[in-house]
Amino acid sequence: MENELGEDGAKCKTQSKKTDCTEETSKDTGKVLYCCDVCKKSFSRKRTLTAHKRTHTGEKPYHCDICGKSFSQNHDLNKHKRIHTGEKQYHCDICGKSFSRNDHLNIHKHTHTGEKPYHCDICGKSFSRNDHLATHKNIHTGERPYHCDICGKSFSKVGDLATHTRIHTGVKPYQCDDCGKSFSKSDNLTNHKRIHTGEKPYPCDVCGKSFSKISNLTEHRHIHTGEKPYHCDICDKSFSKSSNLTSHKRIHTGEKPYHCEICGKSFSKGCNLTKHKRIHKGRKLYHFDMC
Repeated sequence: MENELGEDGAKCKTQSKKTDCTEETSKDTGKVLYCCDVCKKSFSRKRTLTAHKRTHTGEKPYHCDICGKSFSQNHDLNKHKRIHTGEKQYHCDICGKSFSRNDHLNIHKHTHTGEKPYHCDICGKSFSRNDHLATHKNIHTGERPYHCDICGKSFSKVGDLATHTRIHTGVKPYQCDDCGKSFSKSDNLTNHKRIHTGEKPYPCDVCGKSFSKISNLTEHRHIHTGEKPYHCDICDKSFSKSSNLTSHKRIHTGEKPYHCEICGKSFSKGCNLTKHKRIHKGRKLYHFDMC
């Protein structure tokens, strides 16, 4: 039989039909090693080899008895169960915050130290978490590995997929504690709260005017630059604000999405509906159904 080198300098024989691994002796330590018949990687314990082989087979024999999720390793199942129990045994000695997993604690500590040990080898940008680096690299590769199983749309970030899925489910988990209004995205809730607080953290560096949303500041700057980046694909007219383009397009489509709840008249712009409502102000209209 032809021999293959294992990780520890041992020679791993090609698997025979009667066994699921090959036992060899390390030339360096003299210990028995167990070699994977698929990739020839060698291990000092047979149970470690058994666990490793699941990376090839995809087997997940450990099941959560609460939610049914499956895992290839028992320790991964034990970590997962803490989600259900709420157990957080790892504590930050700086701020006292607790975590269910030690690796999550280590990642959290970077917020205190400012450490960003994961570097992009393409643009040099640094990250405090390896998964953030992996997601960032999708910008360079154009890869969108996260797919919506409802409409098929793809995303480069798993968080963007989770947010998108709420379009289909209608779930709005972020609720304003002032007025009770709910949102599907946390940043939408953050922007909304500024209605209550009056906060406008985005100032224009040209005229000093402040805005509650950065997107509003971006559009406002077009006043100073004269830029009109929003183009109508029907008549080629251009606009400095996306909302103005949306309103303009209704000239072509005839759409009138703003309806008066008193008389039923419809308008293409919200401001026109507001003006119209002043006609009804101070008097009541009575409608009778025809028999």
